[in-house]
Amino acid sequence: MSWRQIELGDYLEDGRISIQTGPFGTQLKASDYTSSGTPVVNVRNVGYGDLRPVKLEHVPDQVVSRLLQHILQERDIVFGRKGAVDRHLLVSESEAGWMQGSDCIRLRILTDEIVPEFLSFALRLPRHRQWMITQCSNKATMASLNQDVIARIPVKLPDPHMQISISSVLSSYDDLIENNRRRIQLFEQAARLLYKEWFVHLRFPGHEHVKTVNGVPEGWERSSVGLASSYISRGITPKYDEEAPGLVINQKCIRHQRVDMALARRQSKAVPPDKAVRFGDVLVNSTGKGTLGRVAQFLANVEDCTVDSHVTIARPTNDVPVHLYGHSIASQEALLETMGRGATNQTELSKDTVAELPLLLPGKLLAAQFEQFAGQTAEQVRNLMEQNERLAQARDLLLPRLMSEEIRV
Repeated sequence: MSWRQIELGDYLEDGRISIQTGPFGTQLKASDYTSSGTPVVNVRNVGYGDLRPVKLEHVPDQVVSRLLQHILQERDIVFGRKGAVDRHLLVSESEAGWMQGSDCIRLRILTDEIVPEFLSFALRLPRHRQWMITQCSNKATMASLNQDVIARIPVKLPDPHMQISISSVLSSYDDLIENNRRRIQLFEQAARLLYKEWFVHLRFPGHEHVKTVNGVPEGWERSSVGLASSYISRGITPKYDEEAPGLVINQKCIRHQRVDMALARRQSKAVPPDKAVRFGDVLVNSTGKGTLGRVAQFLANVEDCTVDSHVTIARPTNDVPVHLYGHSIASQEALLETMGRGATNQTELSKDTVAELPLLLPGKLLAAQFEQFAGQTAEQVRNLMEQNERLAQARDLLLPRLMSEEIRV
């Protein structure tokens, strides 16, 4: 089956592909955003074919009605104009009807000759991502994408039936990954809800028969993160070296109350034993705007791993339940995000501020019950995340081979 080389501009000229830049700043102002309404896809929400639901913004109906040309349809492809120019979003049924943001460009396929799912996979190829970075790089501090670059994007196309077959094979991996992601969210939500029910609302098993003394159930203890911790400190200033054995976790690694080790970097500096991250440590982003206050508990055993100086390690004492400790700090993430001090771009969260956070310690039996449940859900999450890593690796190994005709379907 023959493949042919095309450029997207070949299809733009005669209207088989349409392109739309996001609304100008005069059309969509900061004052237009609301806490609810139609979600807006900005560059931070654009992944590698998928949506990153990070700090989604919304606009009301009156804004949507005057910017209808920017409403997204299923199977549209959305690029970011600034920064992450090698990323894109293939709009799913869930995102149809949302709006593209000012920092995005929307591509819409209007011909059966190109299957949008196939094009999305072609845009994920490592060689294409590098091509985009090279094309969009200039002397400015941030890579910038425009319609001219999009028109020059080269794509190797088989016939539509082959495009559908290849997309179907690769999509099966994405479907399994997405299913696991949903299961992960459910497990994490279950543990958070149980923590809230038992230790915030105090509706724990048998609470009807327990007296309250000074605002807490009898036998419970008011404490603080500082009193419940054996160690609270910032990390190191790393010596980055991609060939070194050591790993250093940075603020980008801490998101959605998880630690993403894929974003950790290699470093060669010797690490004091206390600053080596251990199972059960809680990591708190402690510098700068945007990421400050984000929390994640480290629930893995990784050798030669630390955090950089922008992250605080909080480590429970041996007699404090690990998962209870982690959920207690994580439940106060929204508060921590407001507790930074200093200039706008140099905001700092001190270790003393982390230490002052309240922590409620229940009786041993209830603590053990929570530890069992939270530990089991955490184990399920770890297993599913490992499955997703293996699925993504298999998909990414298969992708270039299918796209180069090395493997045929």
